[in-house]
Amino acid sequence: MPEAPKNPGDHPHESKTNYNLTEKNKRSLEFIEDVTSNPDDVQLRVLSDILTQNANVEYLSRYNLSGHTDRETFKKLVPVITYEDLQPDITRIANGDKSPILSSLPISEFLTRYSGTSGGERKLMPTIEAELERRSLLYSLLMPVMSQFVPGLDQGKGMYFLFIKSEAKTPGGLVARPVLTSYYKSNHFKDRPYDPYTSYTSPNETILCQDSYQSMYSQMLCGLCLNQEVLRVGAVFASGFIRAIRFLEKHWQILCQDIRTCTVNPVITDPVVKNAVLRVLKQNPELADFIERECSKKSWQGIITRLWPNTRYVDVIVTGTMSQYIPTLDYYSNGLPLVCTMYASSECYFGVNLNPLCKPSEVSYTLIPTMAYFEFLPIGVDEQELVDLSDVKLGQDYELVVTTYAGLYRYRVGDMLRVAGFKNKAPQFSFICRKNVALSIDSDKTDEVELHQAVEKASAHLGPFDATLIEYTSYADTTTIPGHYVIFWELSLNGSTQVPASVLEDCCLAIEESLNSVYRQGRASDKSIGPLEIKIVENGTFDKLMDYAINLGASINQYKTPRCVKFKPIIELLSSKVVSSYFSPKCPKWAPGHKQWNNVN
Repeated sequence: MPEAPKNPGDHPHESKTNYNLTEKNKRSLEFIEDVTSNPDDVQLRVLSDILTQNANVEYLSRYNLSGHTDRETFKKLVPVITYEDLQPDITRIANGDKSPILSSLPISEFLTRYSGTSGGERKLMPTIEAELERRSLLYSLLMPVMSQFVPGLDQGKGMYFLFIKSEAKTPGGLVARPVLTSYYKSNHFKDRPYDPYTSYTSPNETILCQDSYQSMYSQMLCGLCLNQEVLRVGAVFASGFIRAIRFLEKHWQILCQDIRTCTVNPVITDPVVKNAVLRVLKQNPELADFIERECSKKSWQGIITRLWPNTRYVDVIVTGTMSQYIPTLDYYSNGLPLVCTMYASSECYFGVNLNPLCKPSEVSYTLIPTMAYFEFLPIGVDEQELVDLSDVKLGQDYELVVTTYAGLYRYRVGDMLRVAGFKNKAPQFSFICRKNVALSIDSDKTDEVELHQAVEKASAHLGPFDATLIEYTSYADTTTIPGHYVIFWELSLNGSTQVPASVLEDCCLAIEESLNSVYRQGRASDKSIGPLEIKIVENGTFDKLMDYAINLGASINQYKTPRCVKFKPIIELLSSKVVSSYFSPKCPKWAPGHKQWNNVN
């Protein structure tokens, strides 16, 4: 079996703290070159390592693998599965069964994935201690890649808004928490050796504060105090960073007071957080006056570059449904580059963006073949045989399937990816969407991407009235006969008085006209779907929705506004904030002769 390239930084005779930064970057980039030049060899070694490590686990014994570690036997005997298939085993582990069910190494904790469409249901992903090392490896590649495109990043700090979530425990005593909470609370993050590339304005204590308000306040205060040192800003998702800017809009007066007087507002009651902030805070009336002048201006366009003038880029995820935030980020940042650096999930960390300054629409991720064993289920083709990392085809869409060191075997992650190119022999994937996020009334199926494109097109009708769409979500209302789609919109009127009812009705129709032919047949011919409805909600409604989701168990780092909701309390919350409703005034156009109808079931 070919030996995989060594991880960057694996030099036992060299001190990490004194490690030459340029040499470290060079070795990280060499590692990427090595693993992308022979990805299939690396993948074979990874699969063999996983199967050797877990040869005697109960799960694999069910399929009579009998110690085989070759790819052919593995793919022949071990089935492709979903979470539901694995749930009985996960429940046993969660309830305290310590036998080697999925992994020969102890399950150290569960990583939770929150689903906005399933009423707060959490999926529990098993993990082992060694996975922290793999996640740290992926993080270690990000800044060496970025430094190729933006030199001098070691001369300042990053202002990142990072948060943890309170933990739960399973009946068997294992911790269950979001993957980022796990990482931030680990020694890999807390005790990381000094590296100018991972130098943040936020002290660890402010990130590790469980009170999200105190955490946000203290991180913003530190970021403002160090405004001249900030070279990059960001959060995990675009929505989280915009939430931070809106926090600043509401609280800049008291933040300025703290800077002016070198005191911490009484809202910070956590003494550990307060002491950490006081290590950063310096009395600076001139800075307070400057922030006050900028924040008092009528327009907040370019507020990021105004308050943090040395910022080079915004580091947030803006792929998938996060793309709707691009105009808002462009507005606040004066068009700074929007950088998506990495691709990861609770199941596994996957890859990095090797061209980070590309347009958001062109983002693709190179999967690092040492992270897990990857397979791909082709979408939209007759051949449903899974293919390996080295065998995917340019332009083809696939569903990602992973086998991990922590005990997931041929597990369908649910992410839809498209092959966008190659780095050496390793494919690069653009993220399309999460599977099965859909509206459905009858035989119609509307996925997240289709809905987003339809809403984006319809919201263009608001432009002449100086109004913009802030946020949206939807649900399939089956209490009416026939059922119909309901879209909740939160608008910013930007000083205008009102959008005419006829325009919002046109928005309803524009959404319907943009949906697939099965939907339009249900509306126009079968009459199985009622007119689409847009409900306008009060300003701040989606902030309340996020707060609600966090209370249910979502991580503030990983929260994304669900584009389709089914959980009754969420629908009730949104409905209680509705100020007006509008329906599509007529049926959308329908073309029964279209080729798509040949495939309608």
